[in-house]
Amino acid sequence: MSTEILPLLVFSPLLGMLLLLFVNKQQERLIKAIGVVATLPALVLSLFLFMKERSGVDLDIYNVVWKWFGFGNFDKLNPNLFAVNFELGIDGFSLVMLLLTSILATLSAVAANYIKKEWKGYFFLFFLLEIGMLGVFTAENLILFFLFFEITLIPMFFLIGKWGYVDRERAAFSFLLYNGLGSAVLLIVIMVLFAKTGTSNIEVLQQIVSQGGVTLVANISPELKYGLLIALIIAFGVKLPIFPLHTWMLRVHVQAPPAIVMLHAGVLLKIGAFGLIRFGMGIFPGEFKELSIYIVLLGIINLLYGAFLALIQKDFKMVLAYSSISHMGIVLMGLGARNEAGVQGAIFQVVSHGLIAALLFFLVGLLYERVKTSQIYDIGGLAKSMPITAGFLLAGGMASLGLPGMSGFISEAMAFLGLFKEEPILAAIASVGLIITAVYVLRAVLAITYGDTRGAAIKKLVDIHSYEWAPVLVLVGLIVLIGVFPSILAEPLDETMKTLLGIGG
Repeated sequence: MSTEILPLLVFSPLLGMLLLLFVNKQQERLIKAIGVVATLPALVLSLFLFMKERSGVDLDIYNVVWKWFGFGNFDKLNPNLFAVNFELGIDGFSLVMLLLTSILATLSAVAANYIKKEWKGYFFLFFLLEIGMLGVFTAENLILFFLFFEITLIPMFFLIGKWGYVDRERAAFSFLLYNGLGSAVLLIVIMVLFAKTGTSNIEVLQQIVSQGGVTLVANISPELKYGLLIALIIAFGVKLPIFPLHTWMLRVHVQAPPAIVMLHAGVLLKIGAFGLIRFGMGIFPGEFKELSIYIVLLGIINLLYGAFLALIQKDFKMVLAYSSISHMGIVLMGLGARNEAGVQGAIFQVVSHGLIAALLFFLVGLLYERVKTSQIYDIGGLAKSMPITAGFLLAGGMASLGLPGMSGFISEAMAFLGLFKEEPILAAIASVGLIITAVYVLRAVLAITYGDTRGAAIKKLVDIHSYEWAPVLVLVGLIVLIGVFPSILAEPLDETMKTLLGIGG
C-alpha cells in the first residue's frame, strides 16, 4: 500500500473530474460540494505522510518507480541509459510543499464560492491545476517534473482568461507568454542534461554533475555547468519572479479571481523557489556557490524594488503584488547566503509567504465582492462596518511585516541572520527593505481599517459569512503555529538541509 500513496495523492483530483462528468452544469450547489470534497483526499494523504514523517518513518518507502519509456536499446551497456521512468518520491522539503499545496487547494475551493458562472468548467480546470501542482513537488526525474510543470500552465491560462476581471485576457496571455518562455529555457536545460548524462533522474544527476560521478555518455564542462545554472535561474526566475521578469505577475494578481490568486501567490510562485533549491543548489552546488553573490544582489533588488513600489500603490491588490516580489527577494537572499540559517530561512519564507499571501488575497476577494473595488482609500473605515474582517486583515498585515510570534518573523530573521554572517554590508543595505515593508503594510492596512469612510455603502456591509470563516481561521492559525513552534517545519527539513549544504551523512 505504501508504494501507492503518492500516485493516489497526486492523481486524487481525477476523482473530482470524473464526478463532474456526470453532473448537470445547472446543479451549482452539487458542483460546489464536489469542488471542495474532491480536494480532501490529497489533504488527508498529505497529513498522513506528514504524521508518518514526524513519527520517524523513512519517507523513501513511499517512492514509486515504474518503467515508462526509453530512447534506443542500451540493455547490454546499461539498461537505465536514456530510459525515462515514472518516478515519484518525497523528502522533507517536498513533503512540506505538498502539505502547503493541499491545504491551499482546499481553502481555494471554498473561496471559489465567489465565482459566478460556469462552475463545472471552472472546477474541471481547477482539479487539473491541482494535479500539476502536486506532481511538481513529487516528480523524481526532470522530464516528469517538466510535464507536471506544463500541466499547471494550461488550466491557469483559462482560469485567468475566463473567470478573471476586466483585463483578464491580457493578463492570461501575459502569463502564458512569460511562463512559456521560461518553460522553453527549462526544457533546453533538461534536454542538454539528458543528452550529456543519459538520465533524467534527479538523484543520479546530482551524483554525476555535483559529485563528479561517472557518466557513460559525455563529460559536462565547467563552462557548460555555469551556462546551465544561469539558464535554470532564468527559467525559475520567471516563475518566482525575479526582477525584471515580473511584469506578468502583477497583471495576474490584479485580474485573476481571488481563489486562483490564492493558489498562484501561495503555490505557483513557490515552484520557482523549489526549482532553484532542488535543481540549482542540488545539481550545481559548486557553481551555485560561485554565483551566490549575484543571487544575493538579485534578492536585494527584488526586496527594495518591490517594497518601494508597494509604498506608492493606491490599489490594495497592487500593494500585495509588489509585496510578493519583495518577499521573494528574501528567498533569494537566504539561498545566496549558502549557510544553514539562510537556506532554512529561505524555505521558511516560501511556506510563510504562501500562507500569508493566500490569507490577504482571500480577504481582498471578500472585500471586492462587497464593494466592487480594491482601491485603498475607497474602502476606508472597515473596522466600523466589518470589525471581524478588519481584525483578520490586521493579523495578515502584521504577519506580512514580520511581527514576532508569526511565521513572517521567523523566516525573515533566519534569512537575514544567514546573510549577515556571510555579507554583513549587503545585509545592512537589505535591512532598509524591512523598514519600508513595515511602512507600506501599515499604510495600506490602517487606511483600510481605520481610514475615512467615503461612501454610505461601506457602512452597510455584511461582515464575514459562515463559509468565509474556514479559510481565514485555518490560515491565521497556521501562520501563528509556525511563528510560535518553528520546529514543526524545521524538523522535516533537517535531512534536506544536510543534503543541500553537504553536512552530515
